[in-house]
Amino acid sequence: MKLHTPLCDLLGTRLPIIQAPMAGGTTTPALVAAAAKAGALGSFGFAYAQPEAMQRDVEAVRALTDAPINLNFFVNAQPAPIPPESQRGAIEAITGYYQALGLPAPAPVRTPYAPDLNAQLAMAEDIKPAVLTFHLNDLPADRLKRLRARGIKTGGSATCVAEALHLEALGVDFIIAQGGEAGGHRGTFQRNPYEAMTGTLALTRLIVRAVNIPVVAAGGIMDGAGIAAVLALGAQGAQLGTAFIPCTESGSPPIHKQSLLAARDDTTVITEKFTGKPARGLVNRYIREMNASDAPQLDFPAQGVLSGPLRAASAKSNQGAGNPDFLAMWAGQAAPLSREMSAAQLVITLEHETLEALERLAALRR
Repeated sequence: MKLHTPLCDLLGTRLPIIQAPMAGGTTTPALVAAAAKAGALGSFGFAYAQPEAMQRDVEAVRALTDAPINLNFFVNAQPAPIPPESQRGAIEAITGYYQALGLPAPAPVRTPYAPDLNAQLAMAEDIKPAVLTFHLNDLPADRLKRLRARGIKTGGSATCVAEALHLEALGVDFIIAQGGEAGGHRGTFQRNPYEAMTGTLALTRLIVRAVNIPVVAAGGIMDGAGIAAVLALGAQGAQLGTAFIPCTESGSPPIHKQSLLAARDDTTVITEKFTGKPARGLVNRYIREMNASDAPQLDFPAQGVLSGPLRAASAKSNQGAGNPDFLAMWAGQAAPLSREMSAAQLVITLEHETLEALERLAALRR
């Protein structure tokens, strides 16, 4: 029995598995290359990457493999410059945590709050990856046309049927159906994020029935049984993020990996207090206290710039061991299924588990 779908032919991969793009250094060239060489679609999360860094990372992967890779971008609108006096409340709310780690008091953040998207996309066109995906909004039809002209396949995140239909009408090649179980920032752009929390199984089936292009399921999928489940619902592939965080090649802080491996139940919650936009992560002191307060926050991604030094220091504190209290440990609801292994071992394991699960389902017909 062979694990292959039409999506594999579209993406040029051996397996219908996407190693999810995760920003903030998790998706290192080593991780992307290992996942790609094993047969999955390796993905870079370039939300906060400057074009020069993008080029450097992709070149590092291409030195290791010629397998197709995916570049992913946040395409949300940027807020107007926030006057320093309007930042006072958000700064006061976070100052005590800076002090706890021995950091200087936080200062007002300045624009730009994120890299220039047009510059990122221009570099992506030059890099010419096999696949480009986007998150938190859509891309203009003319930009998608330019990417297609370069031979680049495109996919967009949808958290409801309306978003999926909108993306299909724009001309993307596939839809990523991202359920409410997903870790980190979900891609909602047409609804209130708290009103677009449909679970992965229901959302996948709804979107599969609504569109005429391939659907990739994402959110809470950690093993082959989860992949088989979404394939049974009509998805042509599965995207896994949290599952790759504990991998040897992952750039996530060791304390993040350890916290995932130690999880025994779903202890994830959604917070806006790290970045200004809802994101799911393992609960810690910062999330617990900030979520319980009425502390003001800056708009996304300015709040992320404000909390950035705190998160970085938390990852390196305790003589390098890390402190989970102030770190954004993004994770999906199935985090307790995390496993420690190399990215290649994980992809191979997922393939075997998926085939076994599909064979068990096929046996029910006998």
